[in-house]
Amino acid sequence: MSTIITKDGTEIFYKDWGARDAQPIVFHHGWPLSADDWDNQMLFFLGRGFRVIAHDRRGHGRSTQTSSGHEMDTYAADVAALAEALDLKNAFHVGHSTGGGEVVHYVARAKPGRVGKAVIVGAVPPVMVKSDKNPGGLPIDVFDGLRSALVANRAQFFIDVPTGPFYGFNRPGAEVSQGLIDNWWRQGMMGGANAHYECIKAFSETDFTEDLKKIDVPVLVMHGTDDQIVPYADSAPLAVKLLSNGTLKTYEGLPHGMLSTHPDVVNPDMLAFFKE
Repeated sequence: MSTIITKDGTEIFYKDWGARDAQPIVFHHGWPLSADDWDNQMLFFLGRGFRVIAHDRRGHGRSTQTSSGHEMDTYAADVAALAEALDLKNAFHVGHSTGGGEVVHYVARAKPGRVGKAVIVGAVPPVMVKSDKNPGGLPIDVFDGLRSALVANRAQFFIDVPTGPFYGFNRPGAEVSQGLIDNWWRQGMMGGANAHYECIKAFSETDFTEDLKKIDVPVLVMHGTDDQIVPYADSAPLAVKLLSNGTLKTYEGLPHGMLSTHPDVVNPDMLAFFKE
């Protein structure tokens, strides 16, 4: 397996496919998944001449199940270490859900020349949890419920999420894919329970407002209106207003996991953005 070792000794697993001199795209997965969640997109862009890279966040997938570092500062530092090790220049960074937060946090801090463009899909910025500053957010009780369900029976919880709201399979007339459900469960159970537990705080309570304001590269913000995990109204439209060079692409009726349920719709839009 390909890995890098960070300053604190954590092994970060990554995939790196394609010609080394091709335009690199780095994919950042959502909670509680792994680089495998990007199989469709990696094959799509590899077939179009890009170099595609995806890593398992610490505590997730095949990376070290660390006891600490499950917050955005460390996640972004791990991405910086990967970019340094692979000497990525002008890379395009694509993040889904929690991975979208990771992208925003990293890009706002990246060394000059490392990042060319970014895409965030169904992403958590600006901030998910409800507060006086974010009255449209989700109550902390929602996230406490996620933590409780994870502690009580992580294996069952990781069946319930993809079977229901993640892919919109709980909607009338939804075309349910058992393969997607099983693969979600497989990826989730590869990771560490402590990492998944602590990451809930990272994705729900981190405020990315200042990060979004700092980013000057072009950013495509993609979001489905039927996202039951990261509600549309309190995320994408607010995030794009904070970006100096942001574009909002809204998908009517599509779910949080639209990268997997509707890649035929989403992938060409990303490709068009990359070719601009």
